[in-house]
Amino acid sequence: MNPAKPLPLFDPRIVPVMGNDSHLAGVALDRLTPQALRERFRHPPVWMPEHSVETSFSDRQPALAAVLLPLVMRDELTLLLTERSTNLSTHSGQIAFPGGRTDETDQDAVHTALREAQEEIDLPRDHVEVLGTLPTYATGSAFIITPVVALVRPGFQLRPNPGEVADVFEVPLAFLMNPAHHRRHETEFDGVLRQWLSMPYIHPAVEAQSELKERYIWGATAGMLRNFYRFLSA
Repeated sequence: MNPAKPLPLFDPRIVPVMGNDSHLAGVALDRLTPQALRERFRHPPVWMPEHSVETSFSDRQPALAAVLLPLVMRDELTLLLTERSTNLSTHSGQIAFPGGRTDETDQDAVHTALREAQEEIDLPRDHVEVLGTLPTYATGSAFIITPVVALVRPGFQLRPNPGEVADVFEVPLAFLMNPAHHRRHETEFDGVLRQWLSMPYIHPAVEAQSELKERYIWGATAGMLRNFYRFLSA
């Protein structure tokens, strides 16, 4: 097997925004409730994912992986996300779902996602209600990812693994399911035109003196969220 090429290093924030999808309607709030999501997965619509395969920038063999989309059942649903540690070999420092590579002992993608979420942030399995999966998403770094969508009962206490996770935070699901917040980018790298989405979220200040913090959601995480939007709006 050929050694993997170095992953491209660049700041996605400096790539110009080509536009957003404010002309598309956001998912109605009555579809963003625990019961509505349960019904959607029990009786899924006919739909097609919008993003499935990224342009590859790795020579290594593809590897199976799974991620958890943990929807916390607060007054309004929020999505639990992580900021990856900067010492990781792939996607370091990026915003991501809890998850990772499939082990030989994993029974299926759901098992992988739940195991990884427990290892990364100590999310207790007895707080998680798995709803179903979304179509696989192939990243440019040669991971074939199965997104697993789940509801999470509040009351948990997370303990992020510092070797993998720098931070854990929540974003309102309604914000992410509004395509007005889906920004389109493209740039050329190694002679190949690469395209992706970003969904920057600014945390509101908790205190008057505290600084606003941007969570720059982009790439594969944004692509899978876009597919989730298509699933819910179909």
